[in-house]
Amino acid sequence: MKNPKERGINMKDLKTLKIGLLRSGTVGTGVYKLVESQKEEMPHKIGANLSVAKILVRDKTKKRDGIDQSLLTDRFEDIIENEDIQIVVEVMGGIEPARTYINAALRAGKHVVTANKDLIAEHGKELLDEASANGCDLLFEAAVAGGIPILRPLKQCLAGNHLSEVMGIVNGTTNFILSKMTQEGMEFSDALMLATELGYAEADPTADIEGYDAGRKVAIMASIAFNSRVTFSDVYTEGITKITSRDIAYAKEMGCTIKLLGVAKNTPEGIEVRVHPMLIPSGHPLAKVDDSFNAVFVHGDAVDDAMFYGRGAGELPTASAIMGDVIDVARNIQFDCCGRISCTCYKDLPIKKINEIESRYFLRLKVEDRAGVLAKIADTLGRYNVSISQVIQKDSREGTAELVVITAKVKEQNFSDALATIAEMQTTKKVSSVIRVY
Repeated sequence: MKNPKERGINMKDLKTLKIGLLRSGTVGTGVYKLVESQKEEMPHKIGANLSVAKILVRDKTKKRDGIDQSLLTDRFEDIIENEDIQIVVEVMGGIEPARTYINAALRAGKHVVTANKDLIAEHGKELLDEASANGCDLLFEAAVAGGIPILRPLKQCLAGNHLSEVMGIVNGTTNFILSKMTQEGMEFSDALMLATELGYAEADPTADIEGYDAGRKVAIMASIAFNSRVTFSDVYTEGITKITSRDIAYAKEMGCTIKLLGVAKNTPEGIEVRVHPMLIPSGHPLAKVDDSFNAVFVHGDAVDDAMFYGRGAGELPTASAIMGDVIDVARNIQFDCCGRISCTCYKDLPIKKINEIESRYFLRLKVEDRAGVLAKIADTLGRYNVSISQVIQKDSREGTAELVVITAKVKEQNFSDALATIAEMQTTKKVSSVIRVY
């Protein structure tokens, strides 16, 4: 695209594309700041001016630093009925009223940019169908991995591939906690307290530490990568609350690092989608992703391996992803080509249940320290077709020994059945940890 001056256009005569912003919280404020800071750049980037025309808030009398108070409204109608507003940016979060507002905006012919992972993971098809029916753009890059571009690459840059795996660290809170436990020997509760003090964890961190946040992001990535609808309810989720410093010490000894990973695989039998802690070799690129950073690892038949890395959350990183979508929509408006990429889920692939998936396992047990116990455990595992790759025995004291068993790859159901039997054995004092191995 030639810049406006090269096309002989007076910069003052350029039209202005107007945005309606739903909420002015942390991310909404970041979007407003970026629009304001980029005002002089927009004519060159999109061939038009760009401005925020209205901001929907709960309380318009509340002063918001750095935001023009005259733009505030507590009536959604002031946005939906304003014909000058062509782009709606939703940063409210949650399912309702965001779902209602986005559907209304699309029916009114307005293009929508959202960061709402909860909504897209549950109702993405409904919203994309509404966008398609009205010839509108619905973009949601910021719903996954903050400022890291991943959804657009999956939809566009890597569209020439058959993608077989998308996996990664897509929750900064849990990655920060596990990093502190690994680097400083903290226990989970202390690392969570630090994350809360520094603002990495919410007052109620459940969605993060139980893996729900990552699960929603994995559902979105899997849907796009494999061209088949995956919802949050399809994703097996397991959090990090049971990980201890002792588990991390054993992992280090074995040359591994523990990370909360989201894993999506496209197999001949169906799609695997899961979020849980995993031991990964310390030499793997994802093992080196620390603190609140995110990273997504993609494998395709043509590209081979690719990794996307960066800030996974925060005011400006997330606002950066939203602005990338806004600029994309603005360019589409300028060239009258909106709605050119809608829902990409043209397949209907089965979703594998967790008990059908194969994994390797790290199993830590406390057992009676006497002859024949290890042999009995090995025999029990063998009866359920669970092969042992490695055994470590340590800390034998007062008649109790600690065993760490690493299994070969086995079906989840077989391992679960074997574990249930082992847990009931008289010689088993405690099943301390069960963690999958990548």
